[in-house]
Amino acid sequence: MDEKAKLAAYKAGAIEAENAEHEMGVLQAVQAYPMAALWAFIMSCTIIMESYCVFLMGSFIALPRFANDYGVLITTDEGDTKMVIEASWQSALQMGGPLGALIGVMLAGPLTSRVGYRWATMSGLMLLNAFIFVFYFANSLPIMFLSQLLEGIPWGIFIANAPAYCSEITPIQLRAPATQMLQMFWAIGAIIVNGVTYHYNTFDDPKAYRIPIALQWMFPTPLAILIYMAPESPWWLVRKGKLEQAENAVGRLGRRSRLNVSEAVAMMKRTIDLEKSLKDPNLLELFKGTDLYRTAIVCGVYAAQNLTGNLIANQAVYFFEQAGMKTDTAFALGLITSALQMIFVMLSWILTTYLGRRTIYVWGSLINVGFLIALGIAGSVGASNAASLAQASLGLIVSVLFTLGPAPASWVIIGETSAIRLRPLTTGVGRASYYIVNIPCIFLASYMLNPKEANLGGKCGYVWAGTGFVCFILAYFFLPEMKNRSYREIDILFKRKVPARQWTKTVVDVQDDS
Repeated sequence: MDEKAKLAAYKAGAIEAENAEHEMGVLQAVQAYPMAALWAFIMSCTIIMESYCVFLMGSFIALPRFANDYGVLITTDEGDTKMVIEASWQSALQMGGPLGALIGVMLAGPLTSRVGYRWATMSGLMLLNAFIFVFYFANSLPIMFLSQLLEGIPWGIFIANAPAYCSEITPIQLRAPATQMLQMFWAIGAIIVNGVTYHYNTFDDPKAYRIPIALQWMFPTPLAILIYMAPESPWWLVRKGKLEQAENAVGRLGRRSRLNVSEAVAMMKRTIDLEKSLKDPNLLELFKGTDLYRTAIVCGVYAAQNLTGNLIANQAVYFFEQAGMKTDTAFALGLITSALQMIFVMLSWILTTYLGRRTIYVWGSLINVGFLIALGIAGSVGASNAASLAQASLGLIVSVLFTLGPAPASWVIIGETSAIRLRPLTTGVGRASYYIVNIPCIFLASYMLNPKEANLGGKCGYVWAGTGFVCFILAYFFLPEMKNRSYREIDILFKRKVPARQWTKTVVDVQDDS
């Protein structure tokens, strides 16, 4: 067979594999790729650790014993005295992790491009084991800030790698639920934290916060062992020219009786070859040509997570306290919020799979804006028991609805938007944009809620409604619908510069390479 005939046969195999993915239903995809779902589940577990520590610091601010050990005495409007963590330290403790993660995500792209998703993630897990020691033995707020900065570095690796890995090891029909699991594990981390801190919040002893810190050691070592056993992403192996290893990886992810591994790898190689570049990917490529648009989408979706009410969810317990709830009630509501978030993330799997990413992201953002305005109104009517209950209820609704629409859909969008060869770099830079926006927003959120500062309570809803509406407008005009699109089709639609709102009406022939 001459070279031209070989290329034709290779393309025919790639087309056959892509058609097979398109024709699969969700149940058929699960049957064909049962282990892909399992390994995506395990990789998503790494997100528990960032979630756990983010919510842990938010809970510590509301924890009486922590405030007694590290806070300052203030007099409330009612004339009572109590210990609180100063607003500057509230912000610093909560922004230490994101600042470290900003370093981590910038390291993650080059590291993963070189050594693969597995080894990069395992390295982060071992580093986290060491950095938890710093947090556990810290006896001052500056050392706690340093510990959060250090812990943030491996978080950055996890959060950059997990959505990319999950989207690469699953077929088209499973990409949405696989990447949305990340939001579910974020909620699981919050449930664990809220359960632990709810139990220990009445302890008048340093154990009230030392034991929750120590419980972080539950996760890294078991996860490192499991990820060592996981297959590498076949897309990463194809990018490295390791086609035989890629076929083995596909075989481990799916059932060989239900799929043709050589055709699946041919489909991957065809998509990667469309990019027509043999050089190693670099950061500058993210900001050139159509890749600039793709990078902007990923960065925008990540940044918007901070601007549509998510910080109310991250500081839920403290928010409930400032809304007038007793400490015990605030911790109980925080636990209920996290449990509802996990349930709503699972409901979002259905919505995203059948309605699409753009639909629930765009219109979910607008609905959230409406509830944020209602929260602002409830915080403006004056102090009363009814107003406190309304603020707490609306704060809970905003936190939960965020995990039904914009939050889980954003993980799917992030995983699908970037070019294959640039994916580790794009997800890293995208998450960096999250932290760049997150850090000043943490200061703003803490300032707005702190009783010594703005003391806005529910009126902070007006601020987040304004930023959320801007995010809605941008998403409406610039976010395309990628539901049921192969990575080849996504590449072609971006290169053709099809307007975002026209993607669902545009047909890409299976024979097209450009």
